[in-house]
Amino acid sequence: MNTSIYIAKRYLFSRKKMHAINIISGISMLGVLIGSAALIIILSVFNGFEEVILSLYSNFTPEIKIEPRMGKTFNPNTVYFNTLRKDDKVFSFIEVLQEKVLVKYDGKPVIGSIKGVSAQFMKRGNLDSIIQSGSFTLKRDGNNYAVIGSTVQSSLGVSIRDQFTPLEIYSPNRDAGTGANPLNAFTVRPIYPTGIFGLGQEFDDLIITPIDFARDLLNQPVNVSSLEINFKKGTNLKDEQDVIKDKIGHNFTVKNRSQQNAELYKTLNYERWFIFMILVFVLIIAIFNIIGSLTMLVMDKRKDIAILTSLGANKQLIQGIFFFEGMMISITGCIAGIFLGLIFCILQQRFGLVKMGTDKSIIDAYPIALLLRDFILVFLTVVSISVIASGISARLSIKGLNDIKQDL
Repeated sequence: MNTSIYIAKRYLFSRKKMHAINIISGISMLGVLIGSAALIIILSVFNGFEEVILSLYSNFTPEIKIEPRMGKTFNPNTVYFNTLRKDDKVFSFIEVLQEKVLVKYDGKPVIGSIKGVSAQFMKRGNLDSIIQSGSFTLKRDGNNYAVIGSTVQSSLGVSIRDQFTPLEIYSPNRDAGTGANPLNAFTVRPIYPTGIFGLGQEFDDLIITPIDFARDLLNQPVNVSSLEINFKKGTNLKDEQDVIKDKIGHNFTVKNRSQQNAELYKTLNYERWFIFMILVFVLIIAIFNIIGSLTMLVMDKRKDIAILTSLGANKQLIQGIFFFEGMMISITGCIAGIFLGLIFCILQQRFGLVKMGTDKSIIDAYPIALLLRDFILVFLTVVSISVIASGISARLSIKGLNDIKQDL
């Protein structure tokens, strides 16, 4: 075993009388332990939130979305789109007609967006996971129904139990002339809500209806705003996206889920790394406390250094003792912290120890998702900081060595 490592190990782990130096080293190790555990737990919680949020969005947003590059609508009845509709790899091919509308309920108005969807929209099996009240029902006994976002519900005070007060949806009448009767300037259609969903500000002003209701309201018998396509499991989405782009040309945009929700992905990543950097600064403070403890250790071991020097120990060996001492303190604390964080995360996954604290949340307890990359990242971060702190301590030990030589 390397002489420096052996002596550093003896200083750190040998049985000895407890001194202030040992207490300070223990506090430094405890700080690294807590910081490492906190990093693992925080990153795992953010991973869990990301999984929950993206799973909710994936229940609502398609794998591939096709929209016109210019204008609001387009005709979906082209040769290629009809071929794509019948492709064996396609799980659902959804026509969407979406537009801003005025919504009234019991005399109260609000501006929202109607989203008419074709029947294959209901092939998604987890739509009820975003429902806060009622059910995700758009058709029943041949009648059209609406599912509304929580923003619309809260603005209008909609009650899905009230079967006598429908939503009144207003849209400009495209056929009305400039001198027409103001009463005929809008097309109005009533519809009853069956459910209220909550997903995020981007979606919560929607009124989702069958597409035939939206076509009648908006006077759009053929055109659509977008096509939403989901593929069967095992399909290479990147390849399919590239094929669709090549086939339909530059008149359309073809977006995958991350491109459709670019701001959401950016926000999740920014928040995760912002919190990570804050905890790293805390970890830096804890690790740099090692410099103080090692400086005191150098002072305490002046006689040992003198003996080693008289036996022929050079500067590199002396430096190595205190460098490896600092590394051992940091790495021991880091490994213990990672293990502690892992245990807590497993217990949180199984038993939900820390609750969300609200009855309206989609999940009861804070979600956890363990990723190997987080453990590697935390370990490498601690090692990197420790190398710097231990290097500084080792240089200070040389100064102590020079002072000893002067005394001798």
